[in-house]
Amino acid sequence: MLTHAHIDHSGYLPALAKQGFKGPVYSTEATRDLCALMLPDSGHLQEEDALYANKHGFSKHHPALPLYTEEDGRRVLKMFRPRPQGESFEAIPGVRMRFSRAGHILGAASVHVNWDGQSLLFSGDLGRDEDVLMLPPEPPPAADILVVESTYGDRSHEDSDPATLLAETVNRTAARGGVVVVPAFAVGRAQALLYLLAKLKDERRIPDLPVFLNSPMAADATEIFHKHAGEHRLDAQQCRRMCQSARVINTVEESRKLNEMRFPAVIVSASGMATGGRVVHHLKAFAPDHRNTILLAGYQAAGTRGAALVAGAREVKIHGEHVPVRAEVVSLGSLSAHADRNELAALGRQAAAAAPARVRHPRRAGRGRQPAAGDRGRPWMAVRRAGAPAGRGALSSLTFVKPFAPPVPRVTGERNDHETAHLSPCPRHGTRRLRPVGPAGIPAPDAAKAAQDCAKTRHDHGAEKGTPSGKSACKPMAAKSKSVKAKKADMQGHDHGRMHKNQ
Repeated sequence: MLTHAHIDHSGYLPALAKQGFKGPVYSTEATRDLCALMLPDSGHLQEEDALYANKHGFSKHHPALPLYTEEDGRRVLKMFRPRPQGESFEAIPGVRMRFSRAGHILGAASVHVNWDGQSLLFSGDLGRDEDVLMLPPEPPPAADILVVESTYGDRSHEDSDPATLLAETVNRTAARGGVVVVPAFAVGRAQALLYLLAKLKDERRIPDLPVFLNSPMAADATEIFHKHAGEHRLDAQQCRRMCQSARVINTVEESRKLNEMRFPAVIVSASGMATGGRVVHHLKAFAPDHRNTILLAGYQAAGTRGAALVAGAREVKIHGEHVPVRAEVVSLGSLSAHADRNELAALGRQAAAAAPARVRHPRRAGRGRQPAAGDRGRPWMAVRRAGAPAGRGALSSLTFVKPFAPPVPRVTGERNDHETAHLSPCPRHGTRRLRPVGPAGIPAPDAAKAAQDCAKTRHDHGAEKGTPSGKSACKPMAAKSKSVKAKKADMQGHDHGRMHKNQ
């Protein structure tokens, strides 16, 4: 079941088929049409990247090989079995499925699954209620279990107009004589940016500077918007204006010439997180010049070049070289195609009103408490309390818990600090917290005993110098003066602070 065509969801299908998968791939019709563009293009780009890496010798693989080829991308399309949204079908014996509009990109869908009198709704990537192009997600159908995405589950989008921020960025860069480089997904984000740029030009809010779409696939994807006119907000005239708002760059030679520009312009090119594609070459050319701007539109996953740029990196590694970043970096978060915390909560309320639902996140949960406004970094999940009522009004019976991710212990010749030591492996106690908890914030049966044992003495859980490999020491340590962290813990009344007081 493929919820939508973005390459981080569909991109491994050709490799999966190469490895022997022969089953059907169910998707919506628009998703299949987009994959017919994206998967062969992905294979072609991988072949180009492998050729470039072998030519310049910066890959650790000799030779560098693509994960799959353009032909592999075309071959897997024969396995697609598109289904209309809203139509129930039997995917495997005894299991019926139905797609409903998710509003993330063209063709994006949630999946409703029914079997043996039970039902599950898998959200896929959810769009926004007020997206520039896409219609909002359909209200969720009744389901026993709701599995929902949480890309923006711990934060809300900026309350700002993306068109105004885009106009300000373009005008500021044009005044410096610079170029705006926009990494954008070829499907969804590229079309939204082209539509906004055309709209701003028509309203004379930005100068009539040249706009280049350096992604032939994005140009073809824009044409697919005409075919599936009922799935987005634009009418036929707006679609035509969007298609005609940029000059499409088709060849590699034309793409290289863009890097030689020294006049104000906008370049929209894939990929959206700057992990590959032609935009990487543009970043290499334009990032070192302070007159230029790198505009990142939407979510940037951890570990990508886009995330590094948003975080303020002064250099990025491209093709084995460290490229300095002197250009202005702008994050246009309000253009994200993902539902935020408020929109996800609204979907949860709708699902709870329709039927019993368990809203889960795949990470372990810590002690339950209502999310604070300042919490950032990790999504929350909602778990129904034991014995809580189901059906209408059930959302009030949910408890919010924060996922617990213990830090990775440092295995070195030095002692670990006190906070890390109590979360590190110990032959006597195992890996546990002072007050370990089970799923949904329920204390483990031996929580009290573990807390009492660990409070009696401090332990060094790091590997001692001279300790044989694979073993760790567990012995009392002499009391030391309080660290700054311990003093803060005393003031805040945390568990570690109270333990220090007892010592």
